[in-house]
Amino acid sequence: MDLGLTGKRALVLASSRGLGLGIAEAIAAEGCDVMLTGRSGDRLAEAAEAINQRGAGKAQFVVSDLSDKTTPAMLADKVKAEFGGLDILVNNTGGPPPGAMADADLEVVHRQFEIMVLSVMDLTARLVPGMRAQNWGRVLTVASSGVIQPIPNLGLSNALRSTLVGWSKSMANEIGGDGVTFNMLLPGRIETARLKELDAANAKRSGKSLEDVAAAAKSQIPAGRYGAVEEFGATAAFLVSAKASYINGSLIRCDGGAIKSV
Repeated sequence: MDLGLTGKRALVLASSRGLGLGIAEAIAAEGCDVMLTGRSGDRLAEAAEAINQRGAGKAQFVVSDLSDKTTPAMLADKVKAEFGGLDILVNNTGGPPPGAMADADLEVVHRQFEIMVLSVMDLTARLVPGMRAQNWGRVLTVASSGVIQPIPNLGLSNALRSTLVGWSKSMANEIGGDGVTFNMLLPGRIETARLKELDAANAKRSGKSLEDVAAAAKSQIPAGRYGAVEEFGATAAFLVSAKASYINGSLIRCDGGAIKSV
């Protein structure tokens, strides 16, 4: 299937590793030029080089930190200068510290809200007008299965990412007629460094071995395993493609059936 991504221009947040990099690799393989972002210049340079060696779409990168309030403006200016505009925005952020919501420090809540929510809204607001003007755009926001089925010991993540659900759906309703779609992609347990960190935290909290924690988690997934980054990236590539023009305002799960609700 030709996804119609050849020559499209994409900005993928938090794409030096993990899910963000998986998305960038998948859409670049379809001919999309990508701008990678993250805090590690070394990892970004390595990722961009690997994408460029494969051919198809080209990659460049910009070192950035969403905890800096000037970052959304900087990124918007960067893609306009380098690409002349943008077709695809993938909003992806790191997660907050694990823990119970009842124990959350309000200063941490406020800071994480700025990083995970306000920065996404700010950046998107700066880039969407150009998409509307060209009558084509895709905004895909990576969240978590916790926005549907709250995840134990990830109270702050459940709360903050759920805020983006209402925002994304509202944007989809308001500007869907301008050729710009807003969707959210919800990963279940995809095998990344972040997942390993969470499993380690759960092991420490419960006093169980890391192997036992992972086995217990996999036993609750109908697929019987953790997902691969490549599977997640392929799902994202379709959602930002020309073929997905009638998918708008949706929450798409990539979780192996782990979420228990219909």
